[in-house]
Amino acid sequence: MRGVAPFLRDAWALIRPYWNSEERWKARGLLAVVVVLNLALVGMGVLLTYWQRAFYNALEAKDFAAFTGLILWGHGGPEGFMPGFTLVAALYIVVGVYALYLQQALQIRWRRWLTERFLSGWLESRVYYRMSLTDLGTDNPDQRIADDSRLFVDDTLGLGLGLMNAVVTLASFIVVLWGLSGPMEVFGISVPGYMVWVALIYSLLGTWLAHRIGRRLIGLNFLRQRVEADFRYALVRFRENMEGVALHGGEAQEKRGLLDRFGAVIQNWWDIMRATKQLTFFTSGYGQLAVIFPIVVAAPAFFTGRIQLGGLIQTSTAFGEVQGSLSWVVTNYSRLTEWGASVERLTGFQRALATAQASAGEGLRRQASGSGESLQAEHLAVSLPDGRPLTDNAELELRAGEAVVITGASGSGKSTLFRALAGIWPFARGELQMPEGEALFLPQRPYLPLGSLRRALCYPHAAADYTDEQLLAVLNKVGLGMLGGRLDHVDAWERRLSGGEQQRLAIARALLLKPRWLFLDEATASLDPEAEETLYRTLRRDLPGTAILSIAHRPAVLQYHDRVLRLAGGNLIPA
Repeated sequence: MRGVAPFLRDAWALIRPYWNSEERWKARGLLAVVVVLNLALVGMGVLLTYWQRAFYNALEAKDFAAFTGLILWGHGGPEGFMPGFTLVAALYIVVGVYALYLQQALQIRWRRWLTERFLSGWLESRVYYRMSLTDLGTDNPDQRIADDSRLFVDDTLGLGLGLMNAVVTLASFIVVLWGLSGPMEVFGISVPGYMVWVALIYSLLGTWLAHRIGRRLIGLNFLRQRVEADFRYALVRFRENMEGVALHGGEAQEKRGLLDRFGAVIQNWWDIMRATKQLTFFTSGYGQLAVIFPIVVAAPAFFTGRIQLGGLIQTSTAFGEVQGSLSWVVTNYSRLTEWGASVERLTGFQRALATAQASAGEGLRRQASGSGESLQAEHLAVSLPDGRPLTDNAELELRAGEAVVITGASGSGKSTLFRALAGIWPFARGELQMPEGEALFLPQRPYLPLGSLRRALCYPHAAADYTDEQLLAVLNKVGLGMLGGRLDHVDAWERRLSGGEQQRLAIARALLLKPRWLFLDEATASLDPEAEETLYRTLRRDLPGTAILSIAHRPAVLQYHDRVLRLAGGNLIPA
């Protein structure tokens, strides 16, 4: 765990942006109302201590009129009018309910803003992809965006308001306790407000011991978020690859792998349990002792008649409030460790985003082509993340309406070159002159977004941009006419459709979007030769002005292209 000062700077760097954002005035206004309501609760707490004194004094004096008045509508006594408990309690309930309600409203507004901010930073300039290629020390970014953001917002508001309440409660009740406790002789020295000093010593000692006992929870809670996310990710990955597991009969291996990850969850949980047990032993004892401790300390004044029963009860309550405020760290230590873990994980994620965003310019230098007639890539130097080169000073030209296919041995770097041309591969150097017009890249495994078939077909365009007639026409052309009646069905289409059907759908997407530049990376590899021939013929016929760059292994694909290039020895060689 880092020092307190650097940690607080990181926490403030996460907190500050929202309160200075475009929503700052609404957020600040809502926070101000929540603060006022919380201060009102503290004020009513102070009022209740005076009510307790009057009530118990009435009991001691057997004053039935004062007893009923203090419960119902109020009673006037030597110390002035005191409202009835029912009135104070009703107001306390209303204020407490709205304080919580408005705090929750502020929580969800802040969480929405923070989540949108992290999502924007993660998705823009394909940062998410670069982060997946390099080890930036950020495991499970989805978990950090979903869970850590929620924990951070909830704990920041909860702990922040709790600390404010503790400070205000301390300031309010310390005056009451000072006036009630009076002086005390200690080794011949008169100590004024002795109960205040007792509460201070009691709380400071408790805080120090709580930190000594529970500090292991900080690292354990950080680790908990990681192992829980790792286990959840493994389950999701298994669900997404159920067919592959079933075909291999790999259930035993999958179970072993899942149980290994869950074993880390169990081990971490046991470690948290042991640390929490030790801390709970202390905090429970600390809290129980605090119930009787002030009465024991103030009892001599009661037995000598210096204070009445009501004064003793008020002293005990005021001591409890002062001690509780001073012991805020002890009471909230476990929650503080969870908050600290969320701050650490979000700070790490934010730094990883900044690092990835700083490298957004890496990769091929893309420039708008002046002529607009051909795509030209010069001095292509593409490598793997470990630095191993795949191409060295390669050249590529793709003219408008032309079809070019790139072949080469497996592992020669064809798919990596495909990613570099798409602008998502950071480990590339060179210049790419890209003419105007939409470019569409179709990998071997098409991406089908969540939602309806209509949305999957039109992706990444909006489904509203196309009519049913257009969608049905392209489905028929690729041999998926039987899906025409299911355009608005929401399903897990990546599992519902076979690999060949998914590739047909991707080709239908190209026919629908009509890009000027179409890149295919083994985009028909799951189809039989006859279907592959049909789709390529359809592409050339229906997209006459579209330039096509294909990456393929099958020799039969070559006949549907105007030129053939072979990737060998780090260069693109005409074949």
